Amino acid sequence: MAALVAIAPLALIIFLMAVLRWSAASAGLVGLVAVTLGAIGFFGFGTRVHADQGIAGALLGTGAEAAFSSLDILWIILPALSLYELQRHSGAIEAIRTALMSLSPDKTLLALIIAFFFAPFMEGAAGFGTPIALAAPLLVSLGFTPVVAVALPLIGHVVGNSFGALGTPIFAQADVSGISAGNIAPPTALLQASLAPVLALSIVFIAQTGRCRAKHAAWAVVAAACLVLPYLGLAAFVGPELPALAGALIGGLAFVFVLRRMDPPQGQMFDARSLVWAAIPYALLVGLILVTRLVPQIRDPLRQVVLEWRLPGPFGGRITPLYHPGTMLLAGFLCGGLLQGRTLAELASAVAAAVRRLVPVAIALFAMLAIARLMVHAGMTQALAVAATGTGWAWPLLAPAVGALGSFITGSTTASNILLTDLQQAAATELGLPQLTLIAAQGFGAAIGNSVALHNIITGAATVGLQGREGDILRKTGPVCLICLASGGVVVLAATLWFS
Repeated sequence: MAALVAIAPLALIIFLMAVLRWSAASAGLVGLVAVTLGAIGFFGFGTRVHADQGIAGALLGTGAEAAFSSLDILWIILPALSLYELQRHSGAIEAIRTALMSLSPDKTLLALIIAFFFAPFMEGAAGFGTPIALAAPLLVSLGFTPVVAVALPLIGHVVGNSFGALGTPIFAQADVSGISAGNIAPPTALLQASLAPVLALSIVFIAQTGRCRAKHAAWAVVAAACLVLPYLGLAAFVGPELPALAGALIGGLAFVFVLRRMDPPQGQMFDARSLVWAAIPYALLVGLILVTRLVPQIRDPLRQVVLEWRLPGPFGGRITPLYHPGTMLLAGFLCGGLLQGRTLAELASAVAAAVRRLVPVAIALFAMLAIARLMVHAGMTQALAVAATGTGWAWPLLAPAVGALGSFITGSTTASNILLTDLQQAAATELGLPQLTLIAAQGFGAAIGNSVALHNIITGAATVGLQGREGDILRKTGPVCLICLASGGVVVLAATLWFS
């Protein structure tokens, strides 16, 4: 009964968005009411759970966490939107589009490059919605509809998500489980690699609006191979920091090399100077992210600047403002715009245009994050996960789905891993299954869940002006997520039988 009460609000939100086509803001507010009633009425939130704070104090703490997390995500969306507005009005987006078209006149192949290589690269470098916010506007500039432009990187960035932000989700699992990150990385990468062709083929299928020609299917397999080989090698021999970042970079360069050799563009030219000018903000952004993530003398002082707050009970928040990807985006926007010759008035105009689009986004984010925090604090998420362990021998089939549920609710692979890794470990011990396989299944499933995480969908929709149509994006990514979870469950089951 507890699991039914916990999952009912989530099912309601999905129904409202995917079937009735409600906006994320409207569906989120209705879902928030439903979750609140279930948390207080059935789970005893504020009475039996966190009773010291009372209902009012517990709700206040949860709302404060949701508001803080909303500002955290908006700090990414605002500079990303501002950069896009500036680039669009200055003609830089058109210059980048022309340069991409010089690689190939085929939009589907360009979608593979952006969604399957650029998005995982940015996921490995920054994470936290950055790849969606940057890739979606580029895909719109190539002629894809906004819905497709958001769906493609949502699917593509999954392959990098287990190792996002320089391996943060894996390090979180290591802290929880007591197993070294170096041991967790290889099996997680193997699970991701097993479904990389599915993700690449899904990108092609969606980019072609429901078709998959043999030529593009073949290129999807080539793209998967180009990414998977360095990805697996880095996970096995280096560690969790670089499989997404360096794997996507090496794989992308290899794919472009093969593409230019096998299918050279005919008569496609572009102005190199215009491309360099247009790419200045993005080059600065990538440079800043790499330097601040990979150079200890810079990284460590930035991470020591912390803003933290606490309320009575388990409620609180923490942010490292100088290390935040939104700060990197802001620096890329300001410095890049000035180097391009933009005036302060033009920069301010771009920010103003972005702010005007953020009101419905902020409402949707707050509602979804409030639902997530309320479900965690009330024990609703744990109730769902514990109910799943009652499946016995079939648990490996569902283990990735449990990880996906965690990231769907929290919007974060890292948060899902922190929340549910100990459950996966306990289930493995109780059922006599290999712990490392189920821990890897947790990180793998959590990455898949990010393709349907409502926070990511809202972020992407905001950057291409799709507020109110988030359900259309969910209908694109939802089937891919289910296919990957079903296939991944079979792979995990086979692995547990092999190693048992």
